[in-house]
Amino acid sequence: MSDKKMSSSRKHNLKSLMLNIAKGLLAAEAKEAEEERVRYMEERCPPLSLPGSLQDLQELCKKLHARIDQGEEERYDMEVKVDKCDKEVEDLKIKVQDLKGKFKKPALRKVRMSADAMLKALLGSKHKVNMDLRANLKQVKKEVKEEDKDLRDVGDWRKNVEDKAGMGGRKKMFEAEG
Repeated sequence: MSDKKMSSSRKHNLKSLMLNIAKGLLAAEAKEAEEERVRYMEERCPPLSLPGSLQDLQELCKKLHARIDQGEEERYDMEVKVDKCDKEVEDLKIKVQDLKGKFKKPALRKVRMSADAMLKALLGSKHKVNMDLRANLKQVKKEVKEEDKDLRDVGDWRKNVEDKAGMGGRKKMFEAEG
């Protein structure tokens, strides 16, 4: 039968049968889980009978508190075990990464931060560091040389080119030389 292909109606029929069987199994499983829950609750929580006297009520309260404490201790112990296991798993993952030699580089975000803010973050708020470097510089008086002044007064280069262009410009060049 491996040579022949199955017809679409046959496929559809088989698929619906499988779905019906799975639906029945899921319903049976849900019913079984509910019965298990009811059985557990009956076992753990017997029906409550309230006594008439104050002494008996106090005894009942003490028993209930003792059970609550016991349940809390069990829950705490389980929590500690789970945390310990999680930590071991993390350590093992780190060891595996170390053995592989490959590390995932985290995606870094660009952060705009001034130098003052960066030093404050690194050193903490106790240290007052001022990164205003311009405040610490000496004031220097600038001496202006005449040569520099001449260079600055040259002005726009286009203007000079236009002045020297044509016959008038060549004439000026020869007059300046002579």
